[in-house]
Amino acid sequence: MSDGRWSDLSARVLSAAVLVAIGSVEVWLGGLWFEAFIAIACGLMTWELVRMIDPDKVGVRVQLGILTGVAVLLSYHVPPLFKLPILVAPALVGAGQVGHSKTIYALFALWIAASGLGFISIRETMGFGWMVWLISVVVVTDVAGYFVGKTIGGPKFWPKVSPKKTWSGTAGGWAAAAIVGAVFAIYAGFGFMFVVISVLTSMASQAGDIVESATKRKFGVKDSSNLIPGHGGFLDRFDGMMGAALFVLIAGLIYSPGGM
Repeated sequence: MSDGRWSDLSARVLSAAVLVAIGSVEVWLGGLWFEAFIAIACGLMTWELVRMIDPDKVGVRVQLGILTGVAVLLSYHVPPLFKLPILVAPALVGAGQVGHSKTIYALFALWIAASGLGFISIRETMGFGWMVWLISVVVVTDVAGYFVGKTIGGPKFWPKVSPKKTWSGTAGGWAAAAIVGAVFAIYAGFGFMFVVISVLTSMASQAGDIVESATKRKFGVKDSSNLIPGHGGFLDRFDGMMGAALFVLIAGLIYSPGGM
């Protein structure tokens, strides 16, 4: 075991601890506190997206970040008919501002905004327990994937898109998510299907990470930003959460085991 493989561990752990502390308080508080937290995170992710696609547009980054944050905050409080137009608006405005890759920007920006609404909806509509479960699945997927992948190594999962990911780390994330699902299923009295849902949520989280990795490789950047030491940027940290949040919203329409 070489020290180089673990050189970023201290920064990752410290940054993660700070994020977990802040995020835990916001999730616990719920309401406008949580909504504002998610809106700010989505604004920062949009800022990073513009930074990747068109780094010369410094002023545009700030403007689109603010616009996205406001749209996410408003979208939860308007009637259903107006939710999608409000979420689409920042993506369309931004597509007209970036100098190239307009379609990629629009789709990614819409994903960010829709995921923000997803987070707020899960916490405020489904409840605190569901938010804790979602975060737990994504976090253990990431942590288990990191340590299992670093320890076991082996064949790469998709080297052209995400050269650091291995099949061992990917499978380790699935196994950890299954354990989390089993614990919550026992606690809430759900059946085995909830374990399956947890693993599928883990896969959706990994898919979100892959999409973000592919976007970074296309634009030749290593990290979306350097806002979070050891993790890169907010997109690097929350890409999995975004994938998982959208999946849970879709799965909730099909499978509703009850409250938690």
